[in-house]
Amino acid sequence: MADDTDPPNAPTQSDWGGAGLWQTPTARMADAGEVGFDASRATPYTRYNFTLQPLPWLEGIIRYSDISNRLYGPKSLSGTQSYKDKSIDVKVRFWDESRYIPALAVGIRDVGGTGLFSSEYVVSSKRFGPIDASLGLAWGYMGGRGDISNPFDFISSRFSVRPPPNVGSGGEFSSTEYFRGRAAFFGGFSYQTPWQPLIIKVEYEGNNYKHEPMGDNQPQSTPVNIGAVYRLNRSVDLSAAWERGNTAMFNLTLHTNLAEHTPPAKVLDPPPPPPQPAATHPTADKVDWAKVDEQLRDNAGLKVTKIARRGSELVITGEQMKYLYPAKAMGRTARVLDNQLGPDITWYTVESTRESLPVVDTSVDRQRFDDLLNHRIALDDFRLNVEQDQPLPQQEQVLYQPPLKRFDGGASITYGQSLGGPNAFILYQIAANYEANFHFTSNFWWSGVVSGNLINNYDKFTYDAPSDLPRVRTDIRQYLTDSRITMPVFQFTDAERLGQDWYGMAYAGMLESMFGGVGGEVLYRPLGERWAFGADGAWVQQRGFDQNFSFRGYRVATGHVTAYYDTPVNHITVAVSLGRYLAGDHGVTFDVSKEFRNGVRMGAYATFTNVDGAQYGEGSFDKGIYISIPFDLMLPGSTVNRAGILWQPLIRDGGASLARRYSLYTLTNDRDSDLFNDNLQMITQ
Repeated sequence: MADDTDPPNAPTQSDWGGAGLWQTPTARMADAGEVGFDASRATPYTRYNFTLQPLPWLEGIIRYSDISNRLYGPKSLSGTQSYKDKSIDVKVRFWDESRYIPALAVGIRDVGGTGLFSSEYVVSSKRFGPIDASLGLAWGYMGGRGDISNPFDFISSRFSVRPPPNVGSGGEFSSTEYFRGRAAFFGGFSYQTPWQPLIIKVEYEGNNYKHEPMGDNQPQSTPVNIGAVYRLNRSVDLSAAWERGNTAMFNLTLHTNLAEHTPPAKVLDPPPPPPQPAATHPTADKVDWAKVDEQLRDNAGLKVTKIARRGSELVITGEQMKYLYPAKAMGRTARVLDNQLGPDITWYTVESTRESLPVVDTSVDRQRFDDLLNHRIALDDFRLNVEQDQPLPQQEQVLYQPPLKRFDGGASITYGQSLGGPNAFILYQIAANYEANFHFTSNFWWSGVVSGNLINNYDKFTYDAPSDLPRVRTDIRQYLTDSRITMPVFQFTDAERLGQDWYGMAYAGMLESMFGGVGGEVLYRPLGERWAFGADGAWVQQRGFDQNFSFRGYRVATGHVTAYYDTPVNHITVAVSLGRYLAGDHGVTFDVSKEFRNGVRMGAYATFTNVDGAQYGEGSFDKGIYISIPFDLMLPGSTVNRAGILWQPLIRDGGASLARRYSLYTLTNDRDSDLFNDNLQMITQ
């Protein structure tokens, strides 16, 4: 997915990830959609940073810091593994640079970790030709030198003293520490040399390394760090610096912009059917619809369940199985129909379904579509002849209805891992899976998954996490190691449209690897609205560790009510769920995500329940960051499948939700027209 060149003045990353110099950040931000991974080494620290830029003014960083001269824990548990510290950073830009005013950003390091490296800062940046200068003020770790008294002392004397970090359970927002204690100035500049790939960076940092975590103080000859970045290409940066006046630092950065990435040429897709004059084709009641069904499946990716006529309108009901972008699928469908139908049909409508649930009707004017293909009208004019409507029962003549395809299945390889555990930094598993579905009716079906372990190192996994709650998730070691062949899913599902904007689902069986039972969900999602409301509930029992049909003794009723709102700002979606979790605790989950025009989604969630930090254990509350990337952006053939990446720092029992196989909100995603409208130009591909 790499491009060749960086955008002008693209910022480089610091040793800590995110836009910065070496040890310090700047007020710069990457373009929205940028993601980066970098690894830096400056004795005794090795830092692995994952940076996300979901919005132009918001930067987030996930980090693992390896302290090579400190052990993780007792040798009986961790052997000789060095200490690993997890942390999350957030930086917010308050305003961008103008002609006379520098950019200004405020950030917090280690906002949701142990606090070993916690720090807060305010920083400004201003560009002067090839020089980009920054100046900031830091508290905590970055301000360890303590050059000045706290400027917030005038508000309260409490700002004068910074409490020591609360390392006990970790994961808490230590607001009593933020912007407390003495502060120190930091700053520096980057210089874009005449040779475009080379950037020189010089900084003055505010840390004196006399207050390092775990008593691991380091000598510092000078607070000035200097080094260079070599931009190998758009996606790879190599850095080297001399820091503390006595330590070499090396950094490798891999980065790309997911939001700006366009799909590669689809050389494996069939070409669009060449146009043929409509006057030579028969009327709709004389068409060989079985042949059309085959062409729609092969060329338009449409699994047809019904073809009907409403006057001069032809309606195709079916589920899209190939094309991620609805506009591209609609264009392919229209081209296939154009080559089969006479001039008595003037409108094409596709009634999109998911698991036989009617989601949205998309209609195009046949003549105007032909005008667009032949460049007689512009895309903006064509938009006026595209409609998306509520699927409603209407008087119609059914022309064709294929028999129900009852069985489908397929094999896949999956990779799973756990990072930063006490037994090993990376625990991984590669498994072979076979997934099958059998439809008894169009709305009632069975799903099953069999998984076979191929390669893993979970034999090192001996750690049972402490928990004062029912072990609904922390028994994961037994679920991963007790059997090489498992059956994560054996589920019966019935999904129905209950009304014009109402959907319902009932399910029973082995619902996920750890729980089986019965449950249901209802969703109210009006077409054309940015909001939706749903509720789900289930009675479940804990499964046996070998994941067959056996159960353990623990039972619980769980469920939530959820409100969804797709805000008009930057395609940001907010979901708030309130209810009862698997461990019997009650609370709320906040989920905020951003979807880009090309379908990439970045998001984060946090769950807070009535269980206090001491009961919950390390981590204090459940949280995670995720990215969903369409495979269509990476492959030479079109596909609706996605790659999901979830970073969850710890697996704990508090705030644990049932891992439901199907979600009505996801199944009805096409009722949100953004992906269709944002990519309407693909209707001609």
